[in-house]
Amino acid sequence: MLKEAEIQRGDWMNPDGGMVSFEVYATQWIDDRVIKRTTEGLYRSLLKNHLMPTFGNRQLGDIKDADVRQWRKERLQATGQSTVAKAYQLLKSILNTAVADELIRRSPCRIKGASVADTPERPVIPLAKVLEIADTVPERYRSLVLLGTFTSLRWGELAGLRRTNLDMESRVVRVVGTLAELNGGTLVDETPKSRAGRRIVAIPSEIIPDLRSHLEQYAEPGDNGHVFIGPKGGVLRRSAFRRIWNKVQIAVGLPNVHFHDLRHAGNTLAASTGASLRELMTRMGHSSTRAALIYQHATQERDQAIAQALGKALKGARKTRGKKGSGTQRARKIQKKK
Repeated sequence: MLKEAEIQRGDWMNPDGGMVSFEVYATQWIDDRVIKRTTEGLYRSLLKNHLMPTFGNRQLGDIKDADVRQWRKERLQATGQSTVAKAYQLLKSILNTAVADELIRRSPCRIKGASVADTPERPVIPLAKVLEIADTVPERYRSLVLLGTFTSLRWGELAGLRRTNLDMESRVVRVVGTLAELNGGTLVDETPKSRAGRRIVAIPSEIIPDLRSHLEQYAEPGDNGHVFIGPKGGVLRRSAFRRIWNKVQIAVGLPNVHFHDLRHAGNTLAASTGASLRELMTRMGHSSTRAALIYQHATQERDQAIAQALGKALKGARKTRGKKGSGTQRARKIQKKK
């Protein structure tokens, strides 16, 4: 009777549907996705290293809420929270599709906030230190540092930048692609992650002379040549540049900063100019407000610091003029005379 009632309501589900192994279903799930190669590489890495050891031999219908909670707890003890959040989101997406395919009744991934990466805010590199870094790196990478900071381009966008993307007369850079380095070391040209990633960013005129000099001395020849290349003329690899960066950050006294922190510094500077949320999103290449709000928040904190400094100055001024009476006291005296 129960089965018939479920059939009439449209709630009946074949009990054999959930007997598919997680390994088979998850692998096919990735194979069926139309995604970038970098994303596919990330998914397969998360699947292999974080999901398969626990769920690989389990049938979809046997994975329960408690199993997911226990898995997450163990993973958090073994690796970083950001990685666990990505692995959980992948697991959740796979099992949500299993629900849509009517293989299981509901997803066991029901931990609130578990798919949100709790990434600590990176330190802001002071502008003086940015200039020191630019003066310390080998000359061929000086413009890489300047452009990465003052146009907020990501590493892949810089590595994939072509001469034709730089308009020196109009002082803009057109971001239309990115160079991705896969886990095996293969380099692939890809489009930006989102439509917002395809953008035009204005370049401060103060770094145009540096860029012109760089194009003359170090860039790959031809209109479609890469702007930034390695010392032997090959494509610029993050793994190779990291050795140079490690030496530079120690030389300038910032041993714990990443190259990506230059973009963070540039975004913070942009926010401090009073740029609107939409302007920050456009410049950064973000389609959501989340990242841009971080920089506006930082600006608000700085504004509070300015207000405190102004208040301190006012307090000192009032103290100096105390013997002559405060503004309020003088106003009361005037009222009495009237």
